Amino acid sequence: MNLMCPARLVLLPAGSTAWVDGLAEERIAAVYTGPPVFEGAEQLAERLGIRLTVLDQPVRRDAELQEIADQHRGETVIVLAPDLDVGLTLPAIVEHTGDGWTLVSATGPGTNEVTVDTYEQMAERFRESIPREPNENLIRLVDEALPTGGFILELGSATGRDAAELERRGHRVRRTDVAGAFVEMLRADGFEADRLNALTDDFGGPYDLVFADAVFLHFNPGQLATVLEKAAEAALLLAFSTREGSGAEWSTRFLDLPRHFTLWQEQPLRDLLERTGWNVLRLNRGQTRAGGWFHILARRRTAGLQAPEPWAAV
Repeated sequence: MNLMCPARLVLLPAGSTAWVDGLAEERIAAVYTGPPVFEGAEQLAERLGIRLTVLDQPVRRDAELQEIADQHRGETVIVLAPDLDVGLTLPAIVEHTGDGWTLVSATGPGTNEVTVDTYEQMAERFRESIPREPNENLIRLVDEALPTGGFILELGSATGRDAAELERRGHRVRRTDVAGAFVEMLRADGFEADRLNALTDDFGGPYDLVFADAVFLHFNPGQLATVLEKAAEAALLLAFSTREGSGAEWSTRFLDLPRHFTLWQEQPLRDLLERTGWNVLRLNRGQTRAGGWFHILARRRTAGLQAPEPWAAV
């Protein structure tokens, strides 16, 4: 330990082995976490070959970072701090001295990559944790928009519960997911499924409708704009659900590994849909154990084309 040098603290929102590749150039001396200890923290420490140190209290304030830094001058340590409140957006690397911290850089894979890695590892637990019933609130909008059935691209099919119900009601569904674990799960259940990354892959088509239940909440606004623009090239209609709220958050709820969520207020969401070529036809609200939700049906805006009754934009 070099007492004259600052401690280098890698601040992560939660444990996940997805961070390991991004830390390849760092020589890590320790991994710290506060209670409760989630499975991802133990996996991260094991993957790095370092003992996990569990603190008495979660790391929330600068004073707690200072205590860790004082023990590791001239060294690099990981601090899992989902509740840290020092004005930083995690993940980040800071150098901490006796006079405070200095931001060095953001670190690790992007929020979407970490979220996908969680689904890859926890696909079976996810299937066990969610309701078995399909999202009736969202599927009802699809039925009203396509009363005689249609060809649907489903983004983020996951366990396939919504696709099965859509097909039972007369629609034809192309099942896709970014997580290979879900694609293999669907195939094992006897369904055709394709691996598709909504951010980077072509959607194909044309389709009558793009369907995404609890998928868009994992994208930041810029990413969601990209996906919405691609959806507008692939289909005339769009049906999706996303969380209502403010800001963004990391959560290990239900799966014990980190997932990133972006929450939306109604007007900014309407504005984004408008900018990316969509007219909102229906915007309904719902409530689940995870909080408030939007269920939205939109139609691609086309020059000279008016939405037929009863689908006037609202």
